Amino acid sequence: MTTLRVRFGKCGKVRFTSHRDVARIWERALRRAEINVAYTQGFSPRPRVSFGLALATGHESQAEYLDVDLVDEPVGNHSVWAAELGERLDRVLPEGIDVLATTTVDRSTDSLQQAVESCTWSIEINGVDTVQATRWVEDLLSREEIVVERERKGRVVSEDVRPQVLALGVTGATEHGVRLLADLGTQPRALRPVELLAAIDPPLHARSVRRMHQWMSQGSERIEPLPADAVPGALAEVRA
Repeated sequence: MTTLRVRFGKCGKVRFTSHRDVARIWERALRRAEINVAYTQGFSPRPRVSFGLALATGHESQAEYLDVDLVDEPVGNHSVWAAELGERLDRVLPEGIDVLATTTVDRSTDSLQQAVESCTWSIEINGVDTVQATRWVEDLLSREEIVVERERKGRVVSEDVRPQVLALGVTGATEHGVRLLADLGTQPRALRPVELLAAIDPPLHARSVRRMHQWMSQGSERIEPLPADAVPGALAEVRA
């Protein structure tokens, strides 16, 4: 059995599509592209497709992943074969969901959700200038604790997320404010950009959020599950 890994972007109006509906879109695309997907056993067989970390509805991404178990074995050069499958999928996917890279992987390794340790986010903020945003960043990074409230198993708990703020900085001014770049941890529970922005007073509010990279470790190095040269266009607003 062969496992195909796909890196894809989710941008534009399709960002308002939920993670569950995106999964349905991919199942339909795999059928339309006539990809010979392996199925689970049992009373209600399902395609053997697994996704990486879920993306919040309304956010964009140029670094989403899914692994697909295939019945077919690679024909000829593995890279060329994987690229051809990616092209077939890209032709049948809706506007805004774009295949950026494909490869074959060893499925015996950790799942994407287990392997990914952090994500890089591009966050556009309205109504502040670079001086104000820099002060906000410096204030947040100077803190020994950053406590947020989260719901867990039906009750609200307070958690210190400071260890999950791996890097944060102001990368420049935009038409409406500034852009931040943040590296946020995902283990044991992912820190979301909106939680970060609301963590200290005054809270900041995002105009747009895009996941740029997902990272996992290989020895002492930080690598992506699958690099990609192609990237989607400019960020859209969080709300239409």
